[in-house]
Amino acid sequence: MSFQWGLIATFLYVEIAVVFLLLLPFISAQRWNKLFKSSFLRGLGQQVHIYFYVILAFLVLCLFDAIREMRKYDVGHDGKAKEQQHQHLEQELRNSMVLFRAQRNFYITGFSLFLIFVIRRLMTLLAAQATLAATSEAAIRQAASASKAAEDLLAQKETAASDENTKEVEENMSKLKEELDVARKERTQAVKDLEAFKSQSEGVAREYDRLAEEHSKLLKKLAILEGESASDKKDD
Repeated sequence: MSFQWGLIATFLYVEIAVVFLLLLPFISAQRWNKLFKSSFLRGLGQQVHIYFYVILAFLVLCLFDAIREMRKYDVGHDGKAKEQQHQHLEQELRNSMVLFRAQRNFYITGFSLFLIFVIRRLMTLLAAQATLAATSEAAIRQAASASKAAEDLLAQKETAASDENTKEVEENMSKLKEELDVARKERTQAVKDLEAFKSQSEGVAREYDRLAEEHSKLLKKLAILEGESASDKKDD
């Protein structure tokens, strides 16, 4: 194998290893995205497109060269060339070996070209997946913060409502206390008035008893005087 085909084969093995690493399930897209955005790869980012197109052009040229070699030594459809090859067995074996190498080089180059596009697509998809994951995480955090803010707002409203209810209850309690104080004062005044009325009625009763006693005394005196006047008339 010549140097260029050995280089392409090595490049193919590296591509297979890279594809295998990119397809590992335990390495997340976020880690790959961090690696893609590392300072080293950022430094190469300005030149990576140039490298990509140079490698692509090199592989395409090698592919055309392999196709040319295959067409050159693939003489199966040429009857005259086939007869000449049968006449020279060593030449036939040599041509078969060269054809085999050309076919091998064709497949190596073709797979290298195919995998270079696969790797580029995988890197694009991993970066997009990491971006979507970061966006979804940011949206989830934003939704969580919005939900928390809404809960805090509802709690504040409930607290404000409870504070208003507490204020109303306190106002009602103060009104009831004032009414109770007024009722107590009225009751105290009524008790005082009742006691004064009782004392006044007791005084009136005592005065009535005294007047009744004096009245009875006067009646007795009047009866005595009437009896004396009647006895005086009889004596006359």
